[in-house]
This record gives sequence, structure tokens and C-alpha cells, in this order.
Amino acid sequence: MNNLNKDICNESTYNKVFNTYAKDLKRFLYFKYHDMASAEDVLQDTFIKLWQNCTKVSLEKVKSYLYTLANNAFLDIKKHENVVRKHQKGFVNYNESESPEFLMIEEEFLHKVERVIASLPEKQREVFVMSRIEKLKYKEIALKLNISVKAIEKRMRNALIVIREEIGDV
Repeated sequence: MNNLNKDICNESTYNKVFNTYAKDLKRFLYFKYHDMASAEDVLQDTFIKLWQNCTKVSLEKVKSYLYTLANNAFLDIKKHENVVRKHQKGFVNYNESESPEFLMIEEEFLHKVERVIASLPEKQREVFVMSRIEKLKYKEIALKLNISVKAIEKRMRNALIVIREEIGDV
């Protein structure tokens, strides 16, 4: 086992680990971030941490270690973004956002959204409300409605198409 730990510190072994896992790990990160630059930054940081801790990681557990590091980095970044977002909300200029005109437009928009949701076919509306308002996952909705997750996905996709056509991308 000790011999395996030292192998990752060997440059050729490290390069093999990189070549074996980097592409899939980058896809994993891109799926999470939806941004290639962020995915590549975290990928680079992940492999730097592997190199820094190469004596502590066995070759058998390197894949799990890499994905754990990458996922933890993603979670840390999202937590930080939430803190920044909450902090920025405290500095909103209420004079601009709460003008009578803004409030009227907001109210009209909300009525339009309610009308569009109410006009959806019952099955689509039911899935949309459970997903977006009750914040249930597709799997939970599927269990409640006793249908497949694929059926939930299809109903949700169709509901979103109708909403986008009626309201537009907001």
C-alpha cells in the first residue's frame, strides 16, 4: 500500500492518472457548472491538490478522491455565491425597484404567469406546480403520481414550452 502511495507522486504515474480521469472529471464539472471555464479551473485545482497530497492517496482510491475534491470545490463555490447574493440583496436600491410603475408591471406579470399556468393541461399543470412551487424532485413526483420519471420529464418539458411561448424567456 505504501508503495502505491508513492506511485502517484511519480510524475509518469501522475500523468497517467491525469490522462485517465481528467476528461470525465471535466464533463462532470461542466454538468454541474454549465460553464467550461469554471469547470476547467476546478479541474486544475483538483489535480493540484492531488499532487500536493499524492503521498496520502492510494492508486485504488484516486478516482473517488478526485471526484470528492471536485464536488466539494463546487459546493464551496455555490455556498460562497449564495453568501454574496444574500449580501447584495441588502444593497438593493428600494427607490428604483419599488416604484409604482415597477409594482404595477410586476403585478401584471404575476397575473399573466398565473393565467398561463392555469391554462396548462391538468397533467402538465400538476407536474409544474409540484416541481416549481412545491419544490419536489421528479422522482418524488413520479412516486406520488405513480408514473415514470420519463413521463414527468415529458410533462414538465411540454409545460415549459407552453409557458415560454406565452410569456417568453424571462
